[in-house]
Amino acid sequence: MMDIIRILSTTAKLQIKQSLARPMFQFCLLVNPIANMIFLYELYFNRDFQDFISYGVLGSCLMGIWSCICFSSIGDINRERHSGTLPFIYVAPGGFGIIIMGKILGNMILSIVTFAISFVTATILSGKMIVIENIAMFALSFVMMILCFVVVSICFSYILMLSRKTELYMNLLEIPMIFICGFTFPIEILPSLLKVISNCIPITWAVKILRMGVVETNLQEYLFHVVILLTQLFILVGITLVLYQRINKEIRIKGTLEVR
Repeated sequence: MMDIIRILSTTAKLQIKQSLARPMFQFCLLVNPIANMIFLYELYFNRDFQDFISYGVLGSCLMGIWSCICFSSIGDINRERHSGTLPFIYVAPGGFGIIIMGKILGNMILSIVTFAISFVTATILSGKMIVIENIAMFALSFVMMILCFVVVSICFSYILMLSRKTELYMNLLEIPMIFICGFTFPIEILPSLLKVISNCIPITWAVKILRMGVVETNLQEYLFHVVILLTQLFILVGITLVLYQRINKEIRIKGTLEVR
């Protein structure tokens, strides 16, 4: 257990240093939440202030975290492949899954900065204090939202490990997930088919319970959403484990982790 913790902490520290050295990650971490917050403020400033908090402020926060955790974590697979280190990481004694988890944790720690930047920018733009109605519920929702993003990013990392078009799929994933999962608007306005798809994605429920933490909400309804989220995460973990077994077999037979 101590070895796993040591590997996670060491990998996370190294990932933080590497991420901060990349201009694109610096943009996602510092500039992107400010730009998103300005855009969403213009979109919601004539609406009810509660809508501005729920969909403007939280929308900007979620977009920043999604970019930093999942978007960058998927990109790490591609960077390791092109630097020629992906095969060595895959067969490392510490375990490929533990190392990838450490990388994602490093990005997760940095992504929390986007929350603070979005809240400060929103306060400056609106001239009002952003008040969270239920701190305890919001804190619990935030932890579950981070857990959800981590699980989803691990799943995508495994799926795209075999692909040579990681950058293409990575860019295709970011914006559709923001729209389908209701980061910046309620999913109720989506077409029926997209609503069905949205409700099958754990991120949608993570966004809903996080939004419930900033407004007065019914505890029973909140717990119902939490149960759905945890159930979907449990299913996703099972799917990820099955995928990993099949991908592991494919890699060991064909040796498909190199650039070519």
